Amino acid sequence: MGLFDFFKKGKKEDLDQGLSKTRESVFSRLTKAVIGKSTVDDDVLDSIEEVLLSSDVGVTTTLKVIDRLQKRVARDKFISTSELNRLLREEITDLLTENEKSFGKITNSGPVPKPYVIMVVGVNGVGKTTTIGKLAYQFKKEGKKVLLGAADTFRAAAVDQLTIWSKRVDVPIVSQGMGADPASVAFDTVQAAVSQDVDVCIIDTAGRLHNKINLMNELSKIKRVMQKVVPEAPHEVLLVLDASTGQNAIEQAKQFTAATEVNALALTKLDGTAKGGVVIGVSDQFKIPVKYIGVGEKMEDLQTFDRAEFVDSLFKEDV
Repeated sequence: MGLFDFFKKGKKEDLDQGLSKTRESVFSRLTKAVIGKSTVDDDVLDSIEEVLLSSDVGVTTTLKVIDRLQKRVARDKFISTSELNRLLREEITDLLTENEKSFGKITNSGPVPKPYVIMVVGVNGVGKTTTIGKLAYQFKKEGKKVLLGAADTFRAAAVDQLTIWSKRVDVPIVSQGMGADPASVAFDTVQAAVSQDVDVCIIDTAGRLHNKINLMNELSKIKRVMQKVVPEAPHEVLLVLDASTGQNAIEQAKQFTAATEVNALALTKLDGTAKGGVVIGVSDQFKIPVKYIGVGEKMEDLQTFDRAEFVDSLFKEDV
C-alpha cells in the first residue's frame, strides 16, 4: 500500500451532508432564477451569474461558466430551465477536469520519498492545526510512522495546540516552545525523521500575513534548512484555507502562493458554510490541486477532493 492509498474518497453521504448548506443556498436561488421561464435566456444567465457569485465561486470562474453556458445555449438553440441543474453540473465538471489536466493532479504515484515531508501553511484560525492532526491520525491508522514539528513558534497557543493533537493522536512531536527559531525546529524535525526512520513528518508554520516579505523570508529559510537534511524537502507545501471565509480564502491563497511554492490545497469547514463554491473558484483560479476538504468534525471527515463527486453533490437534487 502506498503512502496515500488510505485516503480513499470519503463516504458520499458525508460529502452530501457537508455540502448541504451550500447546496440549499444554490438551489433556492436557482429556483427563483427560473420562475416563470421556460428556456435559458439572457435573464436566466444573469441570474445564474448572481447565484454563482453569491456562492463565492469567484468572478473569474463565474464568467468562465457563464461563457460556457452561453455557447451551449447558442449551439443547442433550445434549452429548458428544467435542464439547468444538469447543464451547470456538466459545464463546471468539464471546466475543473480541464484545469486538472492542465496542471496535473498530485497522485503520489511511484516510490514515495522517506521521510515524506509536508510543510503546512495558512493563517491562524483556518483549521491548520486540526488538519495536521487529522492527517497524522489517518497516516498512523494505516500503520505509518508519523512525526510532527511545531515550527509555528510565534504564538504559544499554536505550539500548545499541536502538542495536544500529538497526544490525542499518539504521535511524537518536535517542539522548542514559543519564540524559538522556526527553521531550527524544522531542521530538528526532519533530522529526527531521518534518524528514526519516519514515513512522514508534518511541519506546522506561522500564519501571519502582516508582512508578505517577512513571511516569504521565513518560509524560504525553513525550506533551506530542511534541504540540508533531505534535499527534496518539503515534498508538499499544503496551504490550508477556511472555506467559510469565501473570497477572503482566495485573497489568502494569493498571498501564500506569492510567498512560497504551494503545490496542494486543503479547504476546511465546508460543513458550516453556504460558501462552498469557493472550492471551485480556488481550484480553477490558482491551478493548484485541491487535495483535501474538511466536511465535519470527526477524524475521518478530512476527505480527498474529487472534482466530479464534489460537483455532483453540490447539484444533487434528491438529498
